[in-house]
Amino acid sequence: MGARAKAIFPLALVIGVLSFLWTEFSLNFTFHWVTVSGTDLPGSVGVPQNFHLILPVAFISWGLFFAAGGDNAAFGKIFLAAVFGTVAALITIPLAYKTAAFPDFWGIALWVGIFAFILVLILIAGDWYYVAGTFPCFAAVFLWWVATGMDGWAPLGADTLGADGKTAGLGAFGGLVSTPWAWVWFDTFVTLVCGLILGIVSGKLAALLTPKPKEA
Repeated sequence: MGARAKAIFPLALVIGVLSFLWTEFSLNFTFHWVTVSGTDLPGSVGVPQNFHLILPVAFISWGLFFAAGGDNAAFGKIFLAAVFGTVAALITIPLAYKTAAFPDFWGIALWVGIFAFILVLILIAGDWYYVAGTFPCFAAVFLWWVATGMDGWAPLGADTLGADGKTAGLGAFGGLVSTPWAWVWFDTFVTLVCGLILGIVSGKLAALLTPKPKEA
């Protein structure tokens, strides 16, 4: 095995194992372990609670962690990026649907544009602010808001019950993961932090497993 392969293999192995563990944990957490009471029947999945983990979102912050340097400083930069990005989205959503309700998208577009401008403008404050990480975190909230039925903007959103009185309203999985918009933000932020933890753990474990150069 060449020197390059020896350096990369431990990181690849650690990330592969942690990716498996995160996927297994987050999906079971959301669809089996923490679900609305009485809906998790044998051979099926349950309706998630308002708080759940979003499998792909963790990979966003995990990747950003390594893009920012993959060290303790990167952890801090991406954590701040997650705070700024997700809070901006949290403010954007209610402003957007109060400006222009369904089916007009221009209110969403207007406020996304305004906060995108603000998020970039914050660069004036100094190099501690990592806008390249803020934008994906900002987008992650909207990704999950759209995927879960755009509660607040679209009618028949997360507060609508199915004929059985238990299932959620419109959204992904035929309404299974419809989520109130404030919970969309919270779930996204928590999952981004989970991705950061996966990043720092994978970096440190890979460092432990990577062969040290032989002393001359």
